[in-house]
Amino acid sequence: MDLIGIAENTVKIILILGLPSLLVSMVIGLVISIFQAVTQVSDASLSFVPKVVFVSAFILISLPWIGDNIETYTKDLWDLILVFGN
Repeated sequence: MDLIGIAENTVKIILILGLPSLLVSMVIGLVISIFQAVTQVSDASLSFVPKVVFVSAFILISLPWIGDNIETYTKDLWDLILVFGN
């Protein structure tokens, strides 16, 4: 594996780990936007606070999965250091 392969794997792991949280934020934002359109309530904190709460809860729930992926990727990088070091 070369440097480009390492960069590609890094971008891939960033996308894999970040995308679920972004999707949760998008779904919550869509639900709140529909609620605001139906009720004609236009308070900025109404869209911000639930997103923060739900995304934070989702990250806490998915933290073991995120940690396992980061640990595996870090071990792979350390193994590559041994390969490139020779």
